[in-house]
Amino acid sequence: MVKFDANFLAETELVYTDGGILAEYAWSLVVLPFVAALLITFIGKHLPYKGAEIALGTIALIFIYSVSLMFLHITEGVANEFFVNVGSIGQFDIEFGWVVDGLSIMMYFVVGTVALLVFIYATNYMEGEIRYTFFFTSLTLFAGSMLVLVSSPTLIQILIGWELVGVCSYLLIGHYWEKKDNSSAAMKAFITNKIADIGLMIGIIILALNTGTLRISEILYQSTHDYEKLSKVAFAAAILLFIGAMGKSAQFPLHVWLPDAMEGPTPISALIHAATMVAAGIFLVARLEPLYSQFPLIGLLIAIVGTITCFLGASIALTQMDLKKGLAYSTVSQLGYMMLAMGCGAPIAGMFHLVTHAFFKAMLFLGSGSVIHAMEDGVGHEPILAQDMRLMGGLRKKMPFTAITFLIG
Repeated sequence: MVKFDANFLAETELVYTDGGILAEYAWSLVVLPFVAALLITFIGKHLPYKGAEIALGTIALIFIYSVSLMFLHITEGVANEFFVNVGSIGQFDIEFGWVVDGLSIMMYFVVGTVALLVFIYATNYMEGEIRYTFFFTSLTLFAGSMLVLVSSPTLIQILIGWELVGVCSYLLIGHYWEKKDNSSAAMKAFITNKIADIGLMIGIIILALNTGTLRISEILYQSTHDYEKLSKVAFAAAILLFIGAMGKSAQFPLHVWLPDAMEGPTPISALIHAATMVAAGIFLVARLEPLYSQFPLIGLLIAIVGTITCFLGASIALTQMDLKKGLAYSTVSQLGYMMLAMGCGAPIAGMFHLVTHAFFKAMLFLGSGSVIHAMEDGVGHEPILAQDMRLMGGLRKKMPFTAITFLIG
């Protein structure tokens, strides 16, 4: 294992620590969900809560660890990355590892916190539903895949996490695959993201071939310190990587999959729209911000795409009568805001909004699940009626706590 100090990435006068033992063992954040998913698969059906207890315990540990890292970063400042070499292909070392810095710690915290709340909610919400154990296996893998992505110190690991998130979203959106709408929505999300992923893969290949490395820190260093040599290829690669981010973060015109993704169970809508899949594209642009800052023209392009997405999502949301679709288009609009901030050279503002959006949108989706369940008692298990906002008048008196959470969100 190679320990690598990433202080130079910041290029500021700030002094960072290496994070000590907490940073050194942060790999457990990534490994735990996959171990838990295996346990749920093989022994989950024989447990009292059908594997939900394993999923909850795992995500609770991740939450506690992420809070500890957050406290450490606030008090001392941490910037470090770790690598494990697993082999080589030609001139490229194939390395996996984990990053412990302000950006990754923030994402660990967001994923851990929102996932914990969603898991707690899902244990009761999904009770009695088909494939309960499989649901928690997929949900745990989904959170783990996002942690693989946000912990990545190399482009190859980002790609693996990126694809795992896509596969898990396909399984979860299409959880009720017997229903045509669910299976169609899952396929639409999968295909739309695969189209965008072509750009991501080509961009990674271009950067790797021209820099001779897959380490993100070294690629960013070369792109900022050897600008004349890499300017043309870096420009092309940056655009291609942004196309990949457009797909995951539902930017116009690749936003079409996200509103349909609400066909999945409500806990999945909360997790996708808040802390996992849609956050991946914003995170990628933020992680590669030193690269994008070299090209004002690409910044302008990102800002324009974000602006169009923002207004388009908000405008369509105003016309929706379906509660979850209205929230879904609201997510499209908010993602546009985040991408606009990235394009304007304000990644801190964009990531700040990502964090706030993760919490209030998760709250709104979980609240909508409570409303839909309550509506089903009156109109039956028909989604068209149970999710129609025109039939929801007067619910504040019958569901005061849910009304308060919606008001806060």
